[in-house]
Amino acid sequence: MISSRKAEGCEAAADELGNGVTWRAGNSGDAEAAEAIIDATIAEHGGLDILVNNAATNPYAGAMIDIDIPRWEKTLQVNLTAPLIWTQLAWNKVWKAGAADQGASVINLASVAAFGTNPSISAYGMSKAALIFQTEQLSVELAPKVRVNAIAPGLIKTDFARALWDEGRGAEVAKAYPLKRLGETSDIAEAAMYLAAAGTWMTGEVLTLDGGGRRSYPLLA
Repeated sequence: MISSRKAEGCEAAADELGNGVTWRAGNSGDAEAAEAIIDATIAEHGGLDILVNNAATNPYAGAMIDIDIPRWEKTLQVNLTAPLIWTQLAWNKVWKAGAADQGASVINLASVAAFGTNPSISAYGMSKAALIFQTEQLSVELAPKVRVNAIAPGLIKTDFARALWDEGRGAEVAKAYPLKRLGETSDIAEAAMYLAAAGTWMTGEVLTLDGGGRRSYPLLA
């Protein structure tokens, strides 16, 4: 089951993926929409084993001290509250009553922006730092039934980050990375697959995927 705000994006992704993928459109920060999608997942797929909290927003660029409250609240709602809502729903509807060896997994998408201050993505970085703490906290609270881990990407070539890599800027930015390239969505997908299926003795951890950039230059996310 995949979900996003826009139906056309969901439909196109489901068609590309195939193999019985279903979709529902909904705002990730809307508790009622989240519950409807969780319920549809259980009904259509017979259960829920893996939850990937991937939705994010960054409506503000600048110093945190100057952010207006509506954009502050939107950042927190999507980046921090929504992952909690979805995890609570999955826990209460499926995992809480399940067997201890059920093998359920939550994967939260954080960011390297969580690891340091930044003059332009201050609120976004703060929300991702809080998401990492949420990951650590829930990994203890939901064990041993559920593993909860996070991925902290650097600059990935997605539409969300297009302003940082499009129109030829990507090649120049990539020079700052020790691995001399930007991240691809496949890099994140493979890490998520590991956390979901192979990392069975791993919980409360954060996989940093940034081509070594965190070690060599000011943070980009």
